[in-house]
Amino acid sequence: MKALVLAGGSGTRLRPITHTRAKQLVPVANKPVLFYGLESIRNAGITEVGLVVGDTAPAIEEAVGDGSAFGLQVTYLRQEAPLGLAHAVRIARGYLGDEPFVMYLGDNFLVGGITELVRSFDPAVHDALVLLTPVPDPEMFGVAEVRAGRVVRLVEKPAEPPSDLALVGVYLFSSAVHEAAAEIKPSWRGELEITDAIQWLIDRGRPVASTTVEGYWKDTGDVESILEVNGRLLDRRGDETAVHGDVDAVSELTGGVRVAAGARIRRSRIAGPVDIAAGTLIEDCSIGPWTSIGEGCRLRGSGLRRSIVLAHASIAGAHGIESSLIGHCAEIASDGDRGAPRRTLVLGDHSKVRI
Repeated sequence: MKALVLAGGSGTRLRPITHTRAKQLVPVANKPVLFYGLESIRNAGITEVGLVVGDTAPAIEEAVGDGSAFGLQVTYLRQEAPLGLAHAVRIARGYLGDEPFVMYLGDNFLVGGITELVRSFDPAVHDALVLLTPVPDPEMFGVAEVRAGRVVRLVEKPAEPPSDLALVGVYLFSSAVHEAAAEIKPSWRGELEITDAIQWLIDRGRPVASTTVEGYWKDTGDVESILEVNGRLLDRRGDETAVHGDVDAVSELTGGVRVAAGARIRRSRIAGPVDIAAGTLIEDCSIGPWTSIGEGCRLRGSGLRRSIVLAHASIAGAHGIESSLIGHCAEIASDGDRGAPRRTLVLGDHSKVRI
């Protein structure tokens, strides 16, 4: 079995961060979202991965390389425009051949991995296996209608959803899906929808199975989702504090704080779960909980919680920062007013802000 990982798309819901970086490379718990998916694929015993890329191809290729760091063999497949998931299947036809494959959306996060799903899928029995989960806003997703345990209809982002069962961004297919992808037409969105391809199989009596995801799943396509996943991952690490950096005697660390080698903490209170990467300096700050700070950052006289700070950012004298996403090399300066109201910031790379 091979894997097809989708890492194209423009990431409009994550702007301004995605003006300068691929959405799949935004870090949660100080690791790009895409890497979690690649690790899940490797852990499932799959080694050959076709990685579909678009305009952000250079950044993706630099981050992933040939895949050897993940124990994978990665082949890059260029998609000229984000024309839909079934279009990605079309352009991957030559790479995939007649092998069954798992298709994994690179900006999705699935707790528990896909090992059991891969083991359970038999392409001699089913032509597709879709993952479903109940959501409060099904109109934002592909939605399945299930009767007597059987998928009978799939609709992409319907105005009137037939159920609350959303399609999770992981699919397993036999080679039959290639015929389906070749036959369908663009939807009203101008895209070749994978839901239409699966519906094509259903309409022709081809066996399509479904399973409900019991664990945590999230499409990390917007800021709130990114922050939620970041918090979930930090929570899963537990309350154990691991300090490999330099923390002075007057600083206080509680509740699951990770300080990487080369990081320095001075006169600060860190309330976990918090992850602080190498080379970062934190002085006279109150940090956390649910906060990740990338490598080489400088934080002085500031306070923030439930936030992600990307590498080499600088925050000085800014209190009350909450539920924020701070870009690479961004600079925030303030007069240090501790009575400041809560601030939620979404700053692109290299932004400069005074508050």
